[in-house]
Amino acid sequence: MNNIIEVRDVKTLFDNRIIHDGINISVPKGSIYGLLGPSGCGKTTLLREMVMLQKIDGGDIEILGQKINNIQYDEAMRLRKEWGVLFQSGALFSSLNIKENIALSLVEYSDLSQEMINEIVAFKISIVGLKASDANLYPSQISGGMKKKAALARSLAMDPKLLFLDEPTSGLDPISAREFDALILKLRDLLDLTIIMVSHDLKSIYDTVDKVAIIDNKKVVYEGNLDNILNVENEFIKTFFHGNQNYMTLQNTSYTKEKKSYE
Repeated sequence: MNNIIEVRDVKTLFDNRIIHDGINISVPKGSIYGLLGPSGCGKTTLLREMVMLQKIDGGDIEILGQKINNIQYDEAMRLRKEWGVLFQSGALFSSLNIKENIALSLVEYSDLSQEMINEIVAFKISIVGLKASDANLYPSQISGGMKKKAALARSLAMDPKLLFLDEPTSGLDPISAREFDALILKLRDLLDLTIIMVSHDLKSIYDTVDKVAIIDNKKVVYEGNLDNILNVENEFIKTFFHGNQNYMTLQNTSYTKEKKSYE
């Protein structure tokens, strides 16, 4: 199985504070890969480094066969078109309606006709579960769940190979969160995506993720699937997973999602 992302010995400093001290992860093509860990451990920071919103202070990150450490501007712009990003808040532009938000990257970075852009936007609106009539609504006029879906549609506008999700179910009610999980699984298979997801939502993690990296004390303390997670000696893992052991037992006996093996 080819790895679509390789992170090797990555070091990150904020002023003189060490955030990452030798992070190593491998993200298999076609997987849903979870970045987990306690608050402040640098999960979102690592995600931002992967999408070139933040520079690393040491090590290497390779995405789609391209090292991004000292990448040239033109190559960076080409590579950015290969992924979409869903930020935690959705980050929709409040002055643009849903249709305009989704079309923005197509208008800015493609030579497509307006007719073709309109067709693509309509398709993206449809596949994330929004109605065609929602296209002309503004972010202030829609619910939190609809904002997440609109932002997801925008992240898919350029037909990316990679999708980065930062806390995709945060702020959603339980029903909307589970619907969003199902949507992520559907889109992964429909669009042949590789998905990297930061999450604290245990139900979402068990329902969607194929492989995880747990960051704690500046390093990756575990990388693999969730089958053996209860055997790992780590304080965060004990608190986060062992504290939910009854729930996990129920998940293991009733869970129906077909997990992919990336071990």
